[in-house]
Amino acid sequence: MKILVLNSGSSSVKYKLIDSATSETLAEGGAEKLGLDDAFLKYKKADGSKAIIELGHADHVKAIRAILNLLTDPAEGCIKSYDEIEAVGHRVVHGGEKFNSSVLITDEVKDKIKECYDIAPLHNPANMTGIDAITELMPNVPQVGVFDTAFHQTMPAKAFMYPLPYKYYEKDGVRRYGFHGTSHRYVSQRAAEFLGLDLSKVKMITCHIGNGGSITAVDGGKSVDTTMGLTPTEGLMMGTRTGDVDPGALAFLMGRYNMNVDQLMKLINKESGVLGVTEMSNDMREIEAAVEAGNERATLALDMYQLRITKYIGAYAAEMGGVDVIVFTGGVGENQTGLRSDVCAPLGFMGVEIDLEANKVRGKEAVISTDASRVKVVVIPTDEELMIARDTAALVK
Repeated sequence: MKILVLNSGSSSVKYKLIDSATSETLAEGGAEKLGLDDAFLKYKKADGSKAIIELGHADHVKAIRAILNLLTDPAEGCIKSYDEIEAVGHRVVHGGEKFNSSVLITDEVKDKIKECYDIAPLHNPANMTGIDAITELMPNVPQVGVFDTAFHQTMPAKAFMYPLPYKYYEKDGVRRYGFHGTSHRYVSQRAAEFLGLDLSKVKMITCHIGNGGSITAVDGGKSVDTTMGLTPTEGLMMGTRTGDVDPGALAFLMGRYNMNVDQLMKLINKESGVLGVTEMSNDMREIEAAVEAGNERATLALDMYQLRITKYIGAYAAEMGGVDVIVFTGGVGENQTGLRSDVCAPLGFMGVEIDLEANKVRGKEAVISTDASRVKVVVIPTDEELMIARDTAALVK
C-alpha cells in the first residue's frame, strides 16, 4: 500500500511516499517558506541528489498540489496517478486526552483536533491545514491522524499531573502530555527487535535528542513518564527552548522588563536553550567546534545540555526500578558521538559502560555499550514517517 505521509507546519509541508508493505521510501522532500513570495519545494531525486522547484507565493493547498504533481511527473515522479496513493497519514502534534491512538480522520475527529488549538496554537492549526488541503485535492482518499501525544497517554496520574490547583486540570486540561511520542514508540519497538528482546518485559529509556529533545521512560512497551509537558518547552535544555526553569525566574523577568505573554513565550521558545547561553548558535555541530576552539560559553552550554540528559536518565532508571536499555535517537542523539559518551560516563554506577570504538557510529543502528555493560546502550535512527505509514495502512485496511 502506497501511503503519503505529511507533516504540515505553519510555513512548511514535509512529505514522504512510503510503500507500507516493504517499508521503502519512494519519494521525499518538503515545501518551505509558505505564505511568502519565495516559497519553494525541495525534493530528493532518484539518484539521491536534491533539486528545488520555485513555488512563488504559495499556501498549503498549492504546495501539496505541487507535491502531488511532482510525484506523478513523467520524468521525476514515481507513480502514474494520484489513484496509486491509497491513503494519507498526517502528523498531528497535540491530541490532548482525546486520542490515545491513531485514528481515521472524520468530521468529528477534526472538531476534536480543533478543540486542542488552545493548548497547541502553533502546531494543531498548521496540522489541520494539511488535512484540509488533502480533503480539497483528494476528497475520496482516506486520511489518518497520528498524534505526538498519543503514546504518552499510558502515563499514570502521578506522572502527568502538575502540583497546581486541581481545578486547572479539570477545567483547562493543564497537565503533562509529552511529545515526540511517535518517535519514542518507533525506537522502543525497533530497539527491542534489534536486540532480540521481548518489549513487554523490558525497561527502556529512549532519548530523542535534537534541536528539540525529550526523554521517555518506557516500561513494558508503555510510556510511564516523559520530559516534555503541557507544551514542548518543559524538560531538557534544547536548541532554543529553556526546558526546566524556575517559574519564579520567569515571573521576575516579566516584571523587570515589562514583558507580555507573547514576549515571554518568544523568550522561552526561540531565544533560550543552547542559543541563549552561547549567544552564538543552536547547532550542536557548531557548538562542539567552538568547544574544541576553547570557547568558554560553548563549553558551559554543552556541559549544561549533557547534564540534563544524564539527570533524566538517572531519574527514570530510579522511577522504573532499573533500566535494561538506553536508546539514543534524533539528529543529535544519532550523530554526536562525544555527547553520547559524555552523557553515559557518570552512569557507570548503574552498570553503563560505553565501547568508545563502537560509539564512533553515526546515523546507523548499533550497540555502543561493551559486552560487560549491564545496560545495553544503542543508537536507533528514528523513522516517524514509517510509523505513521504503518498506522495509516493498518487503520485503512
